[in-house]
Order: sequence, then C-alpha cells, then structure tokens
Amino acid sequence: MKKEDTSQYKMKLLAELSQHVGELHAIGMAELYEAVFGEGWQHRINDTKKLRELVTELRFEGVPICSVSKRQGGGYYLAAAKSELTNYLSRSERRALRILTRNARTKKISLPEYLGQMKLNMEGGCG
Repeated sequence: MKKEDTSQYKMKLLAELSQHVGELHAIGMAELYEAVFGEGWQHRINDTKKLRELVTELRFEGVPICSVSKRQGGGYYLAAAKSELTNYLSRSERRALRILTRNARTKKISLPEYLGQMKLNMEGGCG
C-alpha cells in the first residue's frame, strides 16, 4: 500500500470509527473493512490484513482504538471513556503476560529471567 493510500485509508478508518464510540457500538471486521476499502473480502485473515495494519499504526500514533472478541458480535470501537480504555488495556496486558509466561515455560526459565533476556535483546546487548 502506497503512503498516499495509507493516509487516505487511515482517514476513512477514523471517520468510520468515530461513528462507533463505546464497546456497545463496536463494528465487526467485515463491516469495517467494507466501509474503509469499499469492497468485500473473501478470506477473513489474509484479506483483512491491511485493515489490521492500519489499526495497529493508528494505535501506535495514540488513537484509543479498542477491540472486543465475543461469540455474538465484537469488533473495533473508539473508547468512550478513560475507564473503557483502561479495561481494554488491562485485557491486552493480561493476554501479553499469558503469552510471555507460556514462552518462558517453553524455554524452561522463569518469567523474570525471560523478561530480563528480552530487555537485554531490546537494548542490543545480546543477539
């Protein structure tokens, strides 16, 4: 995706999400994809990658885009209040910690030791 296209799609994404404020108003992936790109998708994972990348970029820019997974519905939304954002971030942190704990156990080391190794790697101390 070209830089000009990315900016255009980000604006479309933000415009659509501005109509979906609060978890109760979350918009599903399919509907959001169609609103942003003006076309349907065939394969849920491969075809929606562009949308997920845009969401990730906007989150890195500080836009409070939240998501929720539910058997009935779910999707993306803008946080309506600080508490809603806090709840979303707490869920994300718990998920990240579960993944890191699993990785540490797979490596047969403690979570603090694993986190220390990760820190060193991020600081360029180890390969």
